[in-house]
Amino acid sequence: LTAGGALGLGAVLAACGSDSSGDSGDAGGDGAWSFKDDRGRTARTPHTPKKIAAFIGSAAALHDYGVECSAVFGPSKPVRGKPNPQAGDLDLDKVESLGTGFGEFDIEKYAKLRPDLLISNMFPPPKLWFVPDESSKKIYKLAPSIGIKGSNTTLLDPLRRYEELAKALGGDTGSQRAQEAKKRFKAAEKRLREAAKAARKKGGVKVLAMTGDAENMYVAVPDSYCDLHYFKDLGVEIVEGKKSDKWGFWEFLSWEKADSHHADIIMIDNREQALPPSELRKKPTWERLPAVKAGQTIPWAMEERYSYAGYAPRLEALAEAIEKARKLT
Repeated sequence: LTAGGALGLGAVLAACGSDSSGDSGDAGGDGAWSFKDDRGRTARTPHTPKKIAAFIGSAAALHDYGVECSAVFGPSKPVRGKPNPQAGDLDLDKVESLGTGFGEFDIEKYAKLRPDLLISNMFPPPKLWFVPDESSKKIYKLAPSIGIKGSNTTLLDPLRRYEELAKALGGDTGSQRAQEAKKRFKAAEKRLREAAKAARKKGGVKVLAMTGDAENMYVAVPDSYCDLHYFKDLGVEIVEGKKSDKWGFWEFLSWEKADSHHADIIMIDNREQALPPSELRKKPTWERLPAVKAGQTIPWAMEERYSYAGYAPRLEALAEAIEKARKLT
């Protein structure tokens, strides 16, 4: 921040702080508030945070429990004419955007908000998703931050953690809407487990999760993604992409090698930066893949909001795809 932009922020800076101790969430009798995140750090504020800035998926998850954020950052623009799937049920006209692209976090706008708290996911810890490395120190000085782990774990963990965080922030996790969403999720979980079991009895149905750009097709390494990890736990046969770099999220394949893995169902990244099906169809090797030829593809919401309301439809869609799929050769 410039000197002028930083004027008047002394009170904000003085209110910030974190350490490695404390409970997962607490509002003390004197109004003090704290929450221990997945980095093992405890965010502390003098009162329950009200002015919250959050990654778009984090804000969408909290919204499902009645916690509203003042500002969001990360992808929120419509995708191919439809509402951005990462925004969930958020009314984007009611929140301020701090930037939509990677590295576009507007620090001055964030400072003017005089935030109480910053929230984002982590892929992997300790960096907060869509908080730029080059300006992170300035950003973290303006408010305490919370990171929720979204990789190398099971989906059930971030679902639980966002429910805990929402409750700590005053959300109603016991509302009828929240309970119905959890009930729907549990039913979808059972359906997916049964679909996977039935498929195995018939010889198995292999599911591949991918994204693509002009040069490459990227096959997901399932244990790195909490949803794919969880689907495996439920018995779904997920194609095992091989780690291509130190991060371990993808196997990089040139389009000429797109057929390196057999798949009966392909899950296609639905984010705005990924090649959509209309562009994938222009790749000859994509069109020749058995699952594509058979019409056995579904969207993959690889950055779905971590709430039961967000994931119940995703489990239902995968269960339906497995139920209807033919084993391909």
